[in-house]
Amino acid sequence: MSDNSKKWYVLRAAGGKEKKAKEYIENEVKRLNLEDFVSQVLIPTEKIYQVKNGKKVSMERIFYPGYILIEASLTGEIQHLIRNLPHVSGFLTEKSGTEKEPVPLRQSEVNRILGHVDELAEKEEENITPFIINEPVKVIDGPFNGFDGTVEEIFEDKKKLKVMVKIFGRKTLLELNFVQVIKE
Repeated sequence: MSDNSKKWYVLRAAGGKEKKAKEYIENEVKRLNLEDFVSQVLIPTEKIYQVKNGKKVSMERIFYPGYILIEASLTGEIQHLIRNLPHVSGFLTEKSGTEKEPVPLRQSEVNRILGHVDELAEKEEENITPFIINEPVKVIDGPFNGFDGTVEEIFEDKKKLKVMVKIFGRKTLLELNFVQVIKE
């Protein structure tokens, strides 16, 4: 089967069960040897960083909760087979007519979505906001949580900065991670 006849479609999945639905689809494709008809199943995600208990934790956030992208050639029973898997509620369709056929994504939409995913994978930690000197910031983590200060020095390579805060009426210089402060 040529890749030209394969198109990208959007599947609706149960909220929070996207990964489970993807697993079911991939297992069923493998079990029935349908790799020629279904080439990719994707859940577009991005990496985000949060501070929990004083530590920077990376997590994956789903771009389109409740949706899965699938590159397939929906010939014969394939559409019916995918639609009836657990946690899958069906394809996105147009509302015209009684026969609801899945609508493939336009190539420009696919490029934008896939390009966006690739772009995020490349820049990884760059989504943490850079700071500038003399900028007012608020400490949001650690023993000085809630203190206001100004940025004195920035160590871009270490993702740290020195912040001048007032503690008991005296100015004190603190060295903090980027994720421990926010811009005011």
